[in-house]
Amino acid sequence: MPAYIVLMKLTTEGARAAKDIPARIDEGIKAFESMGGTNLTFHVTMGPYDYVAVGEAPADEVAAAFALALASRGFVTTTTMKAFTPQEIGAIVSKLP
Repeated sequence: MPAYIVLMKLTTEGARAAKDIPARIDEGIKAFESMGGTNLTFHVTMGPYDYVAVGEAPADEVAAAFALALASRGFVTTTTMKAFTPQEIGAIVSKLP
């Protein structure tokens, strides 16, 4: 399955509801899994992003729908990046002219 890295920042509303963060993380992971995704790792971080998650989804459309669902709740903004393994990038560059 394709892998995705999701970087998330709390919105003002998300920060105001900080006591609910553990429950929202659990809800988010369950929602991703209900869409066919697999959470590989999730971290609460310090720095420019508040959360970093790595997961697998059956298709780009699933990852995009999940990111939109998260953002629509108003607690985080997201940046989603498709990730490639060393083997996958090897196959990609082997196609270069």
